[in-house]
Amino acid sequence: MFDDSQAVDRSAPLAARMRPRTLDEIVGQAHLVGPDAPLRRAIEVDSPPSCILWGPPGSGKTSIAQVIARITNARFATLSAVSSGVADLRKVIAAAEAGRRDGLARTMLFIDEIHRFNKAQQDAVLHAVEDGTITLIGATTENPSFEVVAPLLSRARVFKLEPLDHDEVKALLIRALNDAERGLAPDPPLVDPEAIDALATYGAGDARVALNALEAAVRDARSQGGRVSVEVVETVAQRALPYDKGGDSHYDTISAFIKSVRGSDPDAAVYWLARMLEAGEDPMFVARRIVILAAEDIGLADPQALPVAVAAQQATHLIGMPECSLVLSEAAIYLARAPKSNSAMQAYSAASSVVRERGALNVPLHLRNAATGLMAAHGYGRDYQYAHDYEGAVAPDQTHLPEEIKDAVFYTPTERDIVQ
Repeated sequence: MFDDSQAVDRSAPLAARMRPRTLDEIVGQAHLVGPDAPLRRAIEVDSPPSCILWGPPGSGKTSIAQVIARITNARFATLSAVSSGVADLRKVIAAAEAGRRDGLARTMLFIDEIHRFNKAQQDAVLHAVEDGTITLIGATTENPSFEVVAPLLSRARVFKLEPLDHDEVKALLIRALNDAERGLAPDPPLVDPEAIDALATYGAGDARVALNALEAAVRDARSQGGRVSVEVVETVAQRALPYDKGGDSHYDTISAFIKSVRGSDPDAAVYWLARMLEAGEDPMFVARRIVILAAEDIGLADPQALPVAVAAQQATHLIGMPECSLVLSEAAIYLARAPKSNSAMQAYSAASSVVRERGALNVPLHLRNAATGLMAAHGYGRDYQYAHDYEGAVAPDQTHLPEEIKDAVFYTPTERDIVQ
């Protein structure tokens, strides 16, 4: 349990000073800690389960853990996966085991950024969680399905935190301005209402970023004897869009882009394209996805889409950023507005399933090339019907599939396919 008797350290960053001390001070995450929410009920009866708090930066993972520490009767230990290792875990577990033998309160272990622990480090805490020696609270910005080992994940509940919305971040900023004990109220700065909105927008769902920016803006304004305006905010705020090339933001954003193109929404397609490129995504990654989209989702409804996409990929490789953004925008809009057909994808999927199920069926003899007299003597090419000898260049009685699946149909054209 944390000791709340200590005076507030005014030298600490504003974001640290303003961390919530009670469940009611937590802004956002009502689905977890709002009235009658599951995690809140468990905390209030002093029985929180081993859990993984999964959410973007600044959404309240550490804050929730610290509130649990303040109100629980358990002994509370904290480790950071960035700076701790197996030896540190073993010390905490050994102390928890000793306390358990002595009849002391149970131990809760908070591991920040648990996704940074490797498999061996995560395995080191597994047995202690399994036998109840410790209650684990892990915090991660990464999808625990991929970053937390399955045995540990199966013994913990995953609570998903959402980014704070604009009004929630704004409420935290106003609280910091008005709080006399921990915030800025002892010497209240002059802040334009528009600047509060600008700070909330800049935070982009991250309370810590917004509060740190507020503190920097107040410091800058006071140094010039002025007030916090939108211009001051723009001066101190170094905007960094929440985007992780190897994490959820990367996959979520490209997924939104793909589905916007597939859904024939050019406005959304260009928005998600800009989100990726402005955040520093590799434009060649986007270009490759555009080529795939052209074949997968436009296909035979507009065969010209594939050459457009390939040209965009080549131009992107040739000129790079920032100019290639125009090329990719043109291609994305073209694909979004094009008619859609996935018949080519469906045909290949059906054919590949049969290949996997039936194996390497024999090529019919009449389709084999008789490159030598011996091969011709063994029937290679016998009775082959040359298509151009027939009306419409189609030999009506000739089959082209293995005998076992000669009547199979893989390609089913849609009414939008240009080539039927």
